[in-house]
Amino acid sequence: MRITNSMITSNFLSDMQNNLQNMQKIQQQMTSGKIISKPSDNPFIASRSMQLNSQLDANTQYSSNIKDASNWLDTTDTTLGQVGNALQRINELLVSTGNPGYSNDENQSVKDEINQIISGLSQTLNTNFDGKYLFGGTRVTVKPLGTTTDANGNTQLVYNKSDGNPLNSNAASDTVDAKQLNMINKKLSTEISQGVTMDYSVSAADVLKYKSEPSTAAKPTDLRDLLQSIVNHLDGKNADGSTPASGAASPTSLLVTTDLQGIQDATNNVLRLRSEVGAKSNRMKDAADSNDAQTQNLTTILSKTEDIDITQKTMEYATAQTVYTAALQTSARVLQPSLLDYLR
Repeated sequence: MRITNSMITSNFLSDMQNNLQNMQKIQQQMTSGKIISKPSDNPFIASRSMQLNSQLDANTQYSSNIKDASNWLDTTDTTLGQVGNALQRINELLVSTGNPGYSNDENQSVKDEINQIISGLSQTLNTNFDGKYLFGGTRVTVKPLGTTTDANGNTQLVYNKSDGNPLNSNAASDTVDAKQLNMINKKLSTEISQGVTMDYSVSAADVLKYKSEPSTAAKPTDLRDLLQSIVNHLDGKNADGSTPASGAASPTSLLVTTDLQGIQDATNNVLRLRSEVGAKSNRMKDAADSNDAQTQNLTTILSKTEDIDITQKTMEYATAQTVYTAALQTSARVLQPSLLDYLR
C-alpha cells in the first residue's frame, strides 16, 4: 500500500490531538484535584463518590442533631436541679412544722412560702430553650403549666391549654383537653445515626407524677395534688380543702407523715429523672465520638476515591509534554513543509 503525504499528515494530526487531549485531561485533574470532572469520565468512581458524599452529608446532620440534643439535656438537668432544690426546701419547711412550739401564725408563714415555691415551680417547669418549652412534650410552643388560686387563696399548679386556660387532666380521651395532655406526655426524639433514634426530653408529667412509697398506700402520686394537700393541711383543713369532722385527727399532724413522705417520694423521682438525663447525655457523647470517627473514615475513603496523587499526575503531565514536544520535532522532519519541496 502506498503511503501518501496526506495519510502521514492525517495520522499526525490525529495523534497530536490525542496527545493534546491527554495533556488537557491531566492538566484539568491537577487544577481541580479530582480524578473526574463529570460522571462520564468514570461512572463507577462518580457513583461511589456520590454515595460517600451522601453519607457525609447525613453524618453532618446527625452531628447537628446530637449537639442540639446534648444542649437540651444539659439545660434539662440544670432545670431539674432547680426543681429538686425547691422540693428540698418544702421538705425542710414540713420538718419544721413538726416543732410543737409552732403557732398557727408560723404555719401560715410556712404556707405563704410554699405558695411562692409553687409559683416558682411553674416558672421553672416552663423553662424555654431555643424557642421550645423543655417540659412541653411535643407541644413545644405552649407553656405546659400555669397556676390558679383557689377559694382559700392558695396557689395551685395546673396544666395549660394552648389558649393559656387551665386544662382538665381528667377529661375523656376523645376531648381536646385529653389530646393536648397526651401531647405534653410525649417525648421528643432525634436520629443520631442511620436507623437509630433516641428520645431526649422530659415531660412535665414525668416530673409531676411520682411513685408513692409504699405503693399500696392511699397517698397522692401527683405533685399538684400533694402540694394542694400540704397547703390545705397548713390551713387546718383536709387534703381536699374540706373542714375536718369533729374529733378527727388534726390535719397538721399529716404534714410530717403523709405529706413529708410524699415530698421525699417526689424528690426521689426528680433525682431518678436527673440520673436518666445524665445517662442520655453520656450516650449522646458516645454517639458524637462514633459519628466523628465515622466522618473521618468516610472522608479518608472519599479522598482516596476521587482525589488525585499530585506527584503521580505531575510526572504524567511531564511525560505527556515530552511526548508532545518530541512528536512536533519528529513531524517537522518527516512532513513536507511546502509545495517547493515537491518541485526540487
